[in-house]
This record gives sequence, structure tokens and C-alpha cells, in this order.
Amino acid sequence: MTKAKKHFFFTILLLTSFLLNAQESLKSIEEDYYDFLSLTGVVKRPTLGYRTLSDSVWNFKDVESFEENEDGTFTKVRTPGEESAKHLWKNNNLGTTYTLWEPAATADNWFTRGLKQGITARIYGPEWFNSYNSAAPYGQNDGGLWQGRGYNTALTAGLRLEGYGFELTFKPQISWSQNKEFEYIQPNYSGEAFKDKADTYGYYGVRSIDAPQRFGDTSFWNYDWGDTELRYSWKTFTVGFGTQAIWLGPAKLNPIIHSNNAASYPKIDFGLRKTNLIMPYFGWDLGSIEFRGWWGKLSESDWFDNDDKNNHNLISGFSINYEFPYIFKGLSFGFNRIMLSKWNNINPYSLFRIYIPNMDGNSDSADQRFSATVSYLLPKIGMEVYFEWARNDFSPNIDYIIRYPFHTQAWSIGAQKTFHFSNHYSIKLLLEVSFLENSADYDRLIDWYTTFYCHGEILQGHTNRGQWLGAGIGTGGNSQYLGIEFLYPSGSFTLFVQRRNPDLDYTMYIDSRKQSEDYSNKKWTAEANIRANFDFGMNYTFFATQDLIMKLNFVFNDEHNPLNYNPYYGKHSSHRLNFVFGLNIHYIF
Repeated sequence: MTKAKKHFFFTILLLTSFLLNAQESLKSIEEDYYDFLSLTGVVKRPTLGYRTLSDSVWNFKDVESFEENEDGTFTKVRTPGEESAKHLWKNNNLGTTYTLWEPAATADNWFTRGLKQGITARIYGPEWFNSYNSAAPYGQNDGGLWQGRGYNTALTAGLRLEGYGFELTFKPQISWSQNKEFEYIQPNYSGEAFKDKADTYGYYGVRSIDAPQRFGDTSFWNYDWGDTELRYSWKTFTVGFGTQAIWLGPAKLNPIIHSNNAASYPKIDFGLRKTNLIMPYFGWDLGSIEFRGWWGKLSESDWFDNDDKNNHNLISGFSINYEFPYIFKGLSFGFNRIMLSKWNNINPYSLFRIYIPNMDGNSDSADQRFSATVSYLLPKIGMEVYFEWARNDFSPNIDYIIRYPFHTQAWSIGAQKTFHFSNHYSIKLLLEVSFLENSADYDRLIDWYTTFYCHGEILQGHTNRGQWLGAGIGTGGNSQYLGIEFLYPSGSFTLFVQRRNPDLDYTMYIDSRKQSEDYSNKKWTAEANIRANFDFGMNYTFFATQDLIMKLNFVFNDEHNPLNYNPYYGKHSSHRLNFVFGLNIHYIF
């Protein structure tokens, strides 16, 4: 082959591209759309309970349907998922994996059969997020961005290379927050250790939580490594180092143990991706299993304390999930456990005690939480139901659990349902209810009090760089969300309502003790001060071109008693009206 012909051949190979799979960022527009398709059976869900960008690989599958013949009989037809009428956005670009190089002949042995042979690339086009909060902070599940009052913006883009088991992803996030002044509740911190930090901007509720109400008094930039990672995988075994966010469990809005609500942190993880189990010799389907473990380094925010010796904590975690086969396919159970311990005290025991069962939470210096999950995906009827039940403290024995299993519990329950009307329209309904209020035994049967995302041993609580690692609604509260999404070939339109109580543990244990109750005049001040949020929102997503997707957001956020003060003694609430505007622009290669 001449030099010119070789150059021409390489150029054609480089520019020839095809969709191998869809690998998406957590909670992106594209991933949410693929999750909708999984409800209809058009794509297979890639994970059971542990999900990062590298795991979120969505593959289309054939869709079976029946066509009526002229004689009244029916014929089964198999349609590729990419061409299914239920794939409403099939004429738009949702991301392409490019083949950079592939061997003329692939090696065929026990080892190479577990590798993707060749080199592929995925370009994550620039995604520009913007929001404006008129009166108070609003926003969650946004990584390193903190959406304070005023204008907030974040930009992310990246590149992913894969070849022969190696996976390299570079996808950082850079953000800016105007951080305008607003009124908030007096922080529950004082003293030299917290001077000009948590005593001024810190959390108002139960102590041992690094969750500033405001991140200082000036605007600020933030650089976050985002979904950057180096990984090696063979078949379903995988090990990696990076900062990709973890989403644990089936919840869509408020996973209790871990989400992408906080900034990323460096971690090492290992385990098995979703693996189908087959009985040797007989070929029986035994279901699917998934296991992941990880260790990471958490950091406190710049607005907590003045002690540089306690700035970091070790997070250890594991997640194991199982999906049933045959008639119960789609029914999965999971178990998640994490421990936080002091970074300066790392030793082999602190690294591996996460795998020791039945450890009493008060027996050492660790702060631990666990959750059990169940999800039932039923593509034939376009529906999923799910549940997560969690505790922030282990019990020493089974008797303790039986006596009062609700000790330090939290839970989240939800369901989503699709309705496919034609080749042009579908509807998805989502209902999710979350409850993180403290159990009733505290401050009644137990002399002290706590809240779900703190346990005393770790001063910063269940946070990283000042934001909640788990549910974005925060500790001690509850949420009820109902949304309806209308999908069509050029985009979607969503309406939702949500009611939330932020941190009722603060009301129960702190505010109730500092108020002077006037029972004779029926003025129960702490009860009247209960804070709530009522939100009404709408999202409009549309493809400006096949490669350019845009999303417009508007939320009316009505805060009841935002400063924990009610001048009407419960007959009415004091209100702060917050208008939230958002624009997201994403170019897809």
C-alpha cells in the first residue's frame, strides 16, 4: 500500500464512527432519557445499585411486538431498539463513540476475550449550566457547584478513551457562584475554633455537620475534577482511581447514602460490574450480581473551623446487589454500607472494618450508615417501584433490632410509570417520598439527641466540602415530589410539585428548648416556627439542532418561616418567595 493510500485509509477509519453504546454522566438529560427508555424495555439498565459515569453504559436491545396479518392472525416482530417507535429521540444525536483504531484480526484466548480490543473515544461536548436564585440558595445533585443566591454557572466538557481494558476519562467541572447576601438562621457554633467561619456561616442544627448556609461573603470560583478517572476492567471485574461521583440505590432524587449532590473526592474502587450468573454444565440462569467497594478522601469546607489537623476524613464503603432471573427478572435487592473515620488515624483496621458485620456504632471512632434497597422494574407495563431503608447506627445484636428496628432510621419510596400514546408522544410520572427525621426514641428514651447525617465521631458529618453526600434535602427533613413529563421527538416538558420540611430535628431538639412557651395563651412557638418549602416547577428540554440540546427551568419556591420565626403564632406562615431560573446548553459530539 502506498503512503498516500495508507494516509487515506487511516483518515477514513478515524472519521468513521458508530454508536457502540451510550455512556452518560449521572443525572444528565441523556441519562434520564435512557432511564425512561429502560421502563419501556428499549434499553437494558447497566447497573443494579452502584453507578458512576463509567458504569452508566446503556445498550439498546430488540423490542418484541405483534403485527396483525390480513387473516386475523398475529406475527411476532423483533425491532432493534434504536429503531423502536418508543425511542422518541432516535433522530437526534445522544452521543457517539468513535473507533480510533481496531486490529485487523482480534486475539482469541481466555484473557483477550475479556477485553475490548481496539481503541475508542467518546467526546463529552461542552455543557454550560446557568441558574439564578432571586432570594435564597436552591439546587441539588450538581456536584461541585453551590447554587447560592444570585447567579450560578458551571461548565464541563471531557474526553474518554478505552482500549484493551484501560479506560481514561477526563471530565472536570469549573463553576462560579455570585453568592449574594441573604438572611439565614443563627449558626449553632461559637468559640475561637469556629471564629469567622462556622460561627458566622455554619449550620444551625445539631452540631458536627459541615454544611454552611452561605459560603463566605463574596463570589467565588471552584474547580472540581468531576468525572475524571483511570480504570482497568477485565470482563466484569474492574478497578479504578479517580473522582467520579457515586449514585447508590434506586432513588431518582434523594438517595440516602450517596449521590452526586456534593463535590467529588479522590477514591479507589474495585469490584464486579453487573454480572450474569450461569449454572455450570446446566446453563441455568441464576440471576445477576453486582459488588463494589471503595475508599476515598473527604475534605471539609473553607467555612467550618480553624483547625487544619482535622480537614480530611476517610470514607470506606461497599455496595452489593442481586437481581432475580426468569419470571422475577427486574426484581433486585441491594445492601449499602459506608463508614467515615479520621484520615489521620488510617490503619489496616480502619480500612477493612467496613467488611466486619454487626459492629456496634458506638464501639469505635467510626461514623457509619447502611441501607437496604429493593427495586422492581416491569418493562412490560412500563413501571418501576423502589424503596430504600437506612440507618445511621448499627445495633449490637438481633434483640436490639427486634425491640425497636426504627432506631435512627430513614427511608425513601418511589414509583415511576410510562404511558406510550403513539410514535410521537409518551408520558412519564414520577412520585418519590423521602423521610430523614430522627427516630422518636431520642430525647425521650435516650438522654441526648442527634440527626441522620451526623453521629458525633466525625465533626464534619456526612458531607464533603460543605455539601451533603447523600440526599440533597439534607438531614432531619422530609420531601414529597410528584412530576409529570411529556416526551416527544424534539424534546420534553415537565411539570412538578414538591413539598419539603428542612431539618425538623432542629425544631424538635433545639428550637423547642430555647422557646418560652405560653401555654395559657396557646402559643406553642416552636411548632409555629416549623419551616417548609412548597415548590412548583417546570422544565422545557428541546433539541435546537440534532447535536445541540437546551433545557429551560423555572421554579417558584415558597419558603415558610425561612428564618425560624413566625409572628402569626401558627395561624399563618411568614414567607420568602424565591424565583429560580435555569438554562442548560449542551453540545453533543
